[in-house]
Amino acid sequence: MKERRAVFALDYIEETVEAYIKVITGSLESVSRKNIKWYSDVLTNYFEVVDSSNEKLRKLKTLFEKHIVNTGYENASIPYQRDFSILNVNYDDFYKLCKLRRSVRWYENKPVPRELIDKAISAAALSPSACNRQPFEFRVFDDKALVQEVANVSWGTLGFSHNFPAIIVVIGKLEAYFDERDRHVIYIDGALASMSFMYALETLGLSSCPINWPDVKKFENQMEALLGLEKNERPVMLIALGYPDKQALVPFSEKKDLFEIRSYNKVKD
Repeated sequence: MKERRAVFALDYIEETVEAYIKVITGSLESVSRKNIKWYSDVLTNYFEVVDSSNEKLRKLKTLFEKHIVNTGYENASIPYQRDFSILNVNYDDFYKLCKLRRSVRWYENKPVPRELIDKAISAAALSPSACNRQPFEFRVFDDKALVQEVANVSWGTLGFSHNFPAIIVVIGKLEAYFDERDRHVIYIDGALASMSFMYALETLGLSSCPINWPDVKKFENQMEALLGLEKNERPVMLIALGYPDKQALVPFSEKKDLFEIRSYNKVKD
């Protein structure tokens, strides 16, 4: 917060420290070193800036320091001011990218290098996510038989799915949520990441086609069985991708005018 209080987060800091200790004293194989550094740096910074005269915080700080993993405080994973000087993409360039990106259904018959897919997913991982939970996973399929099997579960791919070099199932994970208010977050965060992913593909010479997921029980069951999904995992969408066939056509999509999708300060009369 810009005008930070001397004492904050009292409602959940004890639970947070307990969760940290549980992670540190448990098996660390399933937790990345980057995340352990983030957890440690944030809590270290927290106890540095809050009022240490608070008895509850003083006790929790002592408890935390008994278990802290020393990650080296250089380049700490804590709030920072952005460096705007690194940005060299202007609006006109970005708008051209938006116009170039189309839903491409026809691809060249050649494999997609996995390192390019990973680059695009790395960009997608930087997308905004509520509380940074990142409740999504990109299941990538580039085996021809599996690509067909996955593509055929969804509606909307009849007549062109046979030429997909690769397909991705974006999976939403509800395991991090306990409240009804969060039931749609996997779709919001998954869609935000997917859009970044598709833009990144275009910069790498690849194109994509987002495939609407019908959210029908029959297809949910088929995808769950095929991918071995847990009960708290849901398909968000499918994304076909590959090197675009530059001779093939893409549909012309007339977009709504600005005034049709934008309003300012609009409330009920």
